[in-house]
Amino acid sequence: MSLEPFISYLALEKNYSVHTVTAYKRDLETFSDFCYNNYDYKNIDAVAYGIVRSWIISLVDSGVSNRSINRKMASLKAYYRFLQNIGSIDINPLAKHKALKTAKKIEVPFSEIEMQEVLSQIDFTDDFEGVRDRLIIELFYTTGMRRAELINLKMSNLDFSQQLIKVLGKRNKERVLPLLPSTIKLLDVYLRERDALELIADDAYVFLLKSGNKLYENLVYRLINKYFSKVSSKVKKSPHILRHTFATHLLNKGADMNSVKELLGHASLASTQVYTHNSIAELKKVHAKAHPRSKE
Repeated sequence: MSLEPFISYLALEKNYSVHTVTAYKRDLETFSDFCYNNYDYKNIDAVAYGIVRSWIISLVDSGVSNRSINRKMASLKAYYRFLQNIGSIDINPLAKHKALKTAKKIEVPFSEIEMQEVLSQIDFTDDFEGVRDRLIIELFYTTGMRRAELINLKMSNLDFSQQLIKVLGKRNKERVLPLLPSTIKLLDVYLRERDALELIADDAYVFLLKSGNKLYENLVYRLINKYFSKVSSKVKKSPHILRHTFATHLLNKGADMNSVKELLGHASLASTQVYTHNSIAELKKVHAKAHPRSKE
């Protein structure tokens, strides 16, 4: 069977992003090549789990991380589940597959001091790009939105009267986020600079390049890395770390996890709980400082 029906299903019915669909397709094509080169299989629809296991072993031997292998297996499992649902196969060969063990990934958020230094002490230029970059950092930190959500933010998503902003999250799920007064002021300054651009090609979108075209992901990553490298020695400095910082700082200040879950757009509390290790550290400090027996 051609992969195209499955690819179309992911894009049109599951509403997966182009990036995600491309990753699924690449995984399946790589597995297909492995089956053809090693077993002379021209069709991967009827493979047995033993062949899948052989691929896993070859990936491990090639130095591919367990995390990456698990992602590839998730692509295969989804493909065979699709074939099962449309009646092309009876049994999913990965039905009983167990993910490889991976080391727990702990991402360290920026401290409140680091955030204060970036937002208050760095001299952003007064031109369009400086104002834009300052606003991008502010929005990441005060709303917790994802990089793709910021890039795809449209002018129609802004509601100044209600001080709200609408973002389109994973699987096209919408959520509404509150805007702080400081963010609204910066947004107002930025939009004036934006309107002054000579040519706006992608006028539906909030964030643009100086050329008037829509912002792209690598640029956002680079600018976050650039500014935070001035105040932080942390190895990873990215938009996702700012999202992590947003959640951690809220939890440290007493926000309940369900509220943070809704702000982040998580489908379940399990996704939000990865941000709690720093909050637990903060609770330990409070506990040690306040409990009557802490001095004994």
